[in-house]
Amino acid sequence: MQHLHRKLTSNRPSIKLVNQILLRQFYSTDKCFDAGQPIPSTHPQLLKEGEITPGISCDEYVSRRRRILELLPEQSVAVVAAAPVKMMTDVVPYTFRQDSDYLYITGCQQPGGIAVLSHDFGLCMFMPEPTPQDITWQGQIAGVDAAIEFFKADQSYPISKLHKVLPNMIKNCSKLYHNVKTAVPTYTELEAFKKAAYNGGLHDLSIYTHEARWIKSSAELNLMRQSASIGCQALLQTMLQSKISPYENILSAKVEYECRIRGAQRMAFNPVVGGGPNGSVIHYSRNDQNVKDGELVLMDIGCELHGYVSDLTRTWPPCGTFSDAHRQVYDLVVETNKECIQLCKPGMSIQRIHNYSVEKLCRGLKGMGILKNDRLQSYHQVNPTSIGHYLGMDVHDCSKIGYERTLKPGVVITIEPGIYIPSNFDCAQRYQGIGIRIEDEVVITESGSYRIITKRNQSH
Repeated sequence: MQHLHRKLTSNRPSIKLVNQILLRQFYSTDKCFDAGQPIPSTHPQLLKEGEITPGISCDEYVSRRRRILELLPEQSVAVVAAAPVKMMTDVVPYTFRQDSDYLYITGCQQPGGIAVLSHDFGLCMFMPEPTPQDITWQGQIAGVDAAIEFFKADQSYPISKLHKVLPNMIKNCSKLYHNVKTAVPTYTELEAFKKAAYNGGLHDLSIYTHEARWIKSSAELNLMRQSASIGCQALLQTMLQSKISPYENILSAKVEYECRIRGAQRMAFNPVVGGGPNGSVIHYSRNDQNVKDGELVLMDIGCELHGYVSDLTRTWPPCGTFSDAHRQVYDLVVETNKECIQLCKPGMSIQRIHNYSVEKLCRGLKGMGILKNDRLQSYHQVNPTSIGHYLGMDVHDCSKIGYERTLKPGVVITIEPGIYIPSNFDCAQRYQGIGIRIEDEVVITESGSYRIITKRNQSH
């Protein structure tokens, strides 16, 4: 027994070693820096050294600020507030998502801050001041130190100093810009802000931030490829699930689960899972019906990965095969998708691609007898949508950039032809209630061509 005791205790660390470990833990001079969000030292599985957010380096954030300042008129000042916290009930908040412009400029994923950009002082971040109670309930929140040390702001102040500091920043500005979507009384009600806005006019900053965000960097494109890959894999797994569980709610839950376990932080939007005639409702979101035998299901899904979203749509028959009517419409949509993707190159525009798609779909629908004439009014009854949109940090990205703008390398767009025939539409009964959309993401490339970052063969 004594021999066994000696054998067991011989593998224990000595009391001296234990004391040394405890001393290092409690009396170490190394301070664990907590920025209130993932950083390389706390989340090495997500960020590399030198990155502010996963995949985006400090240098890239600095160059973004410089680019926006180049776009802004001389002697102008831009104010950008973080997104507000939105409440689901009186004490339960919705999951926070940062405003895309604020995130693009600062890299800060937390609420409560206000950033100011100027040619005179660069980036100044006014940061929230958490109380001990805030930290107890919500965890650490980035403050002034984090703004300087981690987000690499040129200046930083507590948000409580904004009413004293901001007036001096804007008193001599020629033009004043701000993010209209996230404007808060904290700065808009300041007399100095009202005076500067009156003297030089108040303008929407997004005309410049959207310009800067429109063409993606190689780091951004890499994140978008990863986001698209997650969406594709998740949708493929959901298509397989649909054979045994043809229920809209289960397919919606399945695709979100598959996105999350592959690393997505959230869905880019509520999944559209339209079975049968619900597929003809373009942004159907109830997802509460069973998909019957012989019906199609249309799924439009997207996820968000480290601030960048994906967006793709597939349509298939979970409980059987395509009927002849389904196949006719489906083939027309797929053919339109392929031909429109081939038009995605520098020098084209979404508007010109859209015009081509309308002509193509009109001819096909008229040939099937679904449309009786070539009038746009008739066509818009079965497709009132655009052929696509810009994609990036937001699903409908850079909304200040018109669809007539000539495409350039680094721009990402969707190509999503669709046909949505209402159940009471005046056509042959076999076509009524059919909704089909095929959506892919396309990158405009330097080579003068395109690259599809979603895989069409998942739709078959």
